[in-house]
Amino acid sequence: MPKFDLAGHRKIWFLISALIIIPGIICMFVRGFNFGIDFTGGTIIDLKFAQPVTIAEVRTSLAKYGLDGSTIQLSGAQSDVTSSEDVMIRTTDLEEEQRKEVMATLKQDVGDYTVLREEKVGATIGGELITNALEALVISWALIILYVAYRFEWKFGVAAVLALIHDILIVLSVFSLTQRQIDSSFIAALLTIVGYSINDTIVIFDRIRENLRLHFRRNGDVNALVNTSVYQTLTRSLYTVFTVLFTTFALYFFGGETTKDFAFALLVGFGVGCYSSIFIASPLWIVFRSWSEKRRAAKVAAAK
Repeated sequence: MPKFDLAGHRKIWFLISALIIIPGIICMFVRGFNFGIDFTGGTIIDLKFAQPVTIAEVRTSLAKYGLDGSTIQLSGAQSDVTSSEDVMIRTTDLEEEQRKEVMATLKQDVGDYTVLREEKVGATIGGELITNALEALVISWALIILYVAYRFEWKFGVAAVLALIHDILIVLSVFSLTQRQIDSSFIAALLTIVGYSINDTIVIFDRIRENLRLHFRRNGDVNALVNTSVYQTLTRSLYTVFTVLFTTFALYFFGGETTKDFAFALLVGFGVGCYSSIFIASPLWIVFRSWSEKRRAAKVAAAK
């Protein structure tokens, strides 16, 4: 048996998670989230500059009005990776006077241009995104419970889904506390985190199931069973998360301004997903198993 009793200290792991999630939930209600224009609506401007320009030049000019978080995309047949004459800007809803000032500053700082399109977009897509994301999460959780209950037992399935909810709540808490922008890419990040986390959890659960069948009858110690299973898969879990984090760190630091929030969500989610697979999911299974055995014992005692 491993020297450090991971399963035996499960109350500590639950407490650590609670100390992050509870303040985060309070912050969600008090401060809310910093939603992007996908959720709040905004302004889309298509410009064709006389000379090729870079995203950095446009963003620097917009920063004078606090709009450096805007989404800026290069397009056009003659565009390359770094510069283009055709630029699309997606920013917050601008009043007419502010819009004129921004456009004048862009012309002064970046160069002469022709306006190809300028329109305001509503926030209805935001409601659809949230609804679709919630439906996707609920359906995926239900299918996970059914699959894991079929392959293992229902206690594994419920523990796995609660660990996923734990991961999502922590990511949401961090974004509420830091007021990082939430847009459509954030939804994609959440679904990616769910897929990564459940994969790691299933690997550990599969080892628990094997050891439960092969070794558990010898000593009957559930904590020892979980500790052994977690340590047997620990190297695989750590190698996987470090490999993924290296790639995500590269995306965060070198991927550009528009991918930073997406990469940040992945960094938090992958780290938390690894933590929950090791310290939350398996201990939760122990709790559910203990409750189930107590109920069974109570029924047996009542029958006598």
